[in-house]
Amino acid sequence: MTIEALILRQRAFFHSGATRAAEFRRAQLVRLADLLESHETELLAALHADLRKSAHQAYTAEIGFVLGEIRHALRHLTSWMKPQRRRSPMLAWPARSHLHPEPYGLALIIGPWNYPLQLLLSPLVGAIAAGNCAILKPSEFAPQTAELLDQLIRSAYPEHYLTIVQGARETSEALLREKFDSIFFTGGTEAGRGVMAAAARHLTPVTLELGGKCPCIVCHDAPVEITARRIIWGKFMNAGQTCVAPDHVWVDHRIAAALLDAMRNALVQFYGAFPQQCPDYGRIINRRHFDRLAEYLKQGNIACGGECDPADLYLAPTILTDTQWTSPVMTEEIFGPLLPVMEFSAIGGVLAKLQDRPKPLALYLFTRDRAVQEQVLAATQSGGVCINDTVLQILGHDLPFGGLGESGMGSYHGRASFECFSHRRTVVRRPFALDSAFRYPPSGVSLPVLKRLLRFLG
Repeated sequence: MTIEALILRQRAFFHSGATRAAEFRRAQLVRLADLLESHETELLAALHADLRKSAHQAYTAEIGFVLGEIRHALRHLTSWMKPQRRRSPMLAWPARSHLHPEPYGLALIIGPWNYPLQLLLSPLVGAIAAGNCAILKPSEFAPQTAELLDQLIRSAYPEHYLTIVQGARETSEALLREKFDSIFFTGGTEAGRGVMAAAARHLTPVTLELGGKCPCIVCHDAPVEITARRIIWGKFMNAGQTCVAPDHVWVDHRIAAALLDAMRNALVQFYGAFPQQCPDYGRIINRRHFDRLAEYLKQGNIACGGECDPADLYLAPTILTDTQWTSPVMTEEIFGPLLPVMEFSAIGGVLAKLQDRPKPLALYLFTRDRAVQEQVLAATQSGGVCINDTVLQILGHDLPFGGLGESGMGSYHGRASFECFSHRRTVVRRPFALDSAFRYPPSGVSLPVLKRLLRFLG
């Protein structure tokens, strides 16, 4: 079936009204959960084949994460769908006004390769809960996961409601030429610009979950050992291929040496003396990304790590020092297991540099000083902030996740996912009684009186 024919079938099914019923939405969410639970072994194997993810990491960050989103949606779907009462304008009295959450219609969800299950299916939970039909486009760079998800989705859902379209960049471009009612894209900033330009042709609302260089600031009062563990954990999970991973660290010069030592120790604690042999340490997705990351090794002094094995797509967890602020490793998103560490004397200088850079998806700050916390929050902008830890800001179902500027637009997770794929339609209901002549011409009051009345009515 061609893409055009598939879209026509999905649009016809949506217009039948079948997706609007709460019972239908619940059934589809339950079916998705059953699909993940009954095929857990195959999914774990596919994720390991694509990214060398361990079973624990793959379940926690991929399968378990989506299951949590599904359960949360099932618990709260009734309240999310309920119209919300709003105050009516005085001129409409005795009207009753509500906001009705309604599905957009046909959604396109384009997923990335770094978390190929979570970042494709987590938005889908919101699309299903909101009552949409959907076409999913998985990343071709995680082929085992994409193929398995294709088989599972096709076995569980009719394609006129929900389906997967596989392919490379040309397939994404073909999909984006069509008219959708909502587009959700997770990926790089440059690709996000292309998605937004394509959506503009049809004036389609877009949610962009992009990336950027997420800074991490460590002040002199931060406890070194626990700070090091939390930074290393957030940075090197999935071999650094996480959009909210700390991209680089600014550390107060007074504790820089101690922090570097603590981070080296944390790497050994987590991954052993030979991380290539550790089942909890992943691999780079493909040779193109591997070669790009290997070039970054030349742009600083290697404080630890640096070992490469192109045949295994292995790049050791690496800490760089003495990097130049203008070098590519500091101007381009790293998206890999390299962590530049720089020293600062005054936090004001760090904040000034960050203000000149694009707004990141996440910002991390380690300090006990509440005044410094407020100073950093006031002086910076980012999609999210986590103080005294990393990555945790994206985990809560009640915490919307998204970027701004070059790190994205829109948000999702929990209720935010439902709202992401919903239009809040204003509905005002008014009886025929009490039809005042005040608003009809000819006007029976002077302009000064009208101004006073409008001030009162407002």
